Amino acid sequence: MSDKKDLDSLIGEALDNIRNDRKLAREFLNEIANQIAVDADNNRGLSPVAAKHIETMQRSNEQLVKIIGLKSKNQEQSLELTESDKKQIYDLLQGEEVS
Repeated sequence: MSDKKDLDSLIGEALDNIRNDRKLAREFLNEIANQIAVDADNNRGLSPVAAKHIETMQRSNEQLVKIIGLKSKNQEQSLELTESDKKQIYDLLQGEEVS
């Protein structure tokens, strides 16, 4: 398999994982909102949980932007990845922050 196909496969896998994570976070966030609506006393305990799920969706957005940037950069410059690009993709797939 060529490097381009490997990259496309990794990006596809990352995008699938990001979409799945966002879907699960959104469903859970909706459930938390429903629990708070039923009993306002739940707000104190559930609000931090809701904030964590919003943070998860925000990280998903950041990962999407980074993947798009990597893909655009590669299309503009060349089809070869630098070691830095490979590390960034690996870190994204591992769920780590990329600097």
